[in-house]
Amino acid sequence: MNFASPFSISIVAITALALLGLPVGHAMIAGSILYLLLAGLDMGTVAEQFLNGMYSNYIILAVPLFILAAELMNIGSMTERLMTFCNAIVGRFRGGLAQVNVLQSIIFAGMSGSAIADAAGSGKIMQNMMTADGKYPASYAAALTAATAVIGPIIPPSIPMIIYALVSDASIGYLFLGGVIPGLLMAGFQMILVAVHARTRNFPVEPPTPLRELPGITWRALPALMMPVVLLGGIYSGVTTPTEAAAVAAAYALFISVVLYRSVSFADFYRSILASARTTASIGMLIAGALVFNYVVTVENIPHSLSVLLTSWELSPTGFLVLVNVILLLLGCVLEGTTIILVILPVFIPTANALGIDLVHFGVMCVVNIMLGLVTPPYGLLLFIMTRIANVPLWDIVRDVLPFLYTMILSLIVITFFPDTVLWLPRLFGYQG
Repeated sequence: MNFASPFSISIVAITALALLGLPVGHAMIAGSILYLLLAGLDMGTVAEQFLNGMYSNYIILAVPLFILAAELMNIGSMTERLMTFCNAIVGRFRGGLAQVNVLQSIIFAGMSGSAIADAAGSGKIMQNMMTADGKYPASYAAALTAATAVIGPIIPPSIPMIIYALVSDASIGYLFLGGVIPGLLMAGFQMILVAVHARTRNFPVEPPTPLRELPGITWRALPALMMPVVLLGGIYSGVTTPTEAAAVAAAYALFISVVLYRSVSFADFYRSILASARTTASIGMLIAGALVFNYVVTVENIPHSLSVLLTSWELSPTGFLVLVNVILLLLGCVLEGTTIILVILPVFIPTANALGIDLVHFGVMCVVNIMLGLVTPPYGLLLFIMTRIANVPLWDIVRDVLPFLYTMILSLIVITFFPDTVLWLPRLFGYQG
């Protein structure tokens, strides 16, 4: 690489601005503008990429709608009712509250599509439940909550998969289906590990919920439990597109919280709208910056050059997937997941196509890999969130989260080497890949 070239100067500018504290999306926009200026290209291309990318991609609308649905769930009593239901199912076993933490992550994963929303909403409640009366160490509860929140963007719906579909043109519906088994696999490994910890660390046994109360608990939680059914049923029956399903999810969450459960005031609703808008604006700027920077990458012909380089290495499809996994695991330690999907994955997708790798399998594998970055030091956004929620030192959470991280890496290995773990369910619904 010529270190005096416009592209090299652009990369240096983006890195420097990000390190100085400028949001990554803004840094990419500024660096891309600098590239166009130095390369003598039309500066209006920035606005053109914004317009073409942001306003012609109907799929992007799903992101704010799923964020709003998650916020509406968290402000209502849906979360508490679902927690009570989960506790009635698995709370009776040794380490039951820890098992409840995993089970609730599966249920909430079918509603919000966001790990951050799960950790900040249901995760906060689980932290309080597990640490009440000193039942579990605060660091263990925080580590488990962070680890289970990772499942949220893997089981459908999934905001990261929506963003991956934006850059790969893969089917959102089949990507959603492809994430079901990997998400359940990760949850299964976590439950096994919790069961081992419950024995070795002598976690408490909760008083079992009487079976006669189970029908009533289930009935009160049923409207919330039906949300994934409504959401995914609309998509796979062909009644709604994924974007329309996101709107249905937000409307359904509002209806349940306001009309059925009557647990949301106007002030609560207003605050949820503001919180959703802030999160959407943050993601929107990141997408906008990535769209412009991806244009720069395309002008430099980097995807094709990398594809030629990797082809010259004569990597097998499996060898390529292993290489991508290693690169993404390392990048996940220092970069935010959405940035990796928008900037890094488009560089790998042409090579994946050339090697005959299914883009649904590739996308789910990459999303699983990137989500591990949320609990990987030193970046580990979920670790920082749980540090604030639990008020415990970061290192204590890191120590307790490592065993869960190892089980998730084991899940990633299974997903990588056995594509049918991803593709079996989409093929059952007619996928031809």
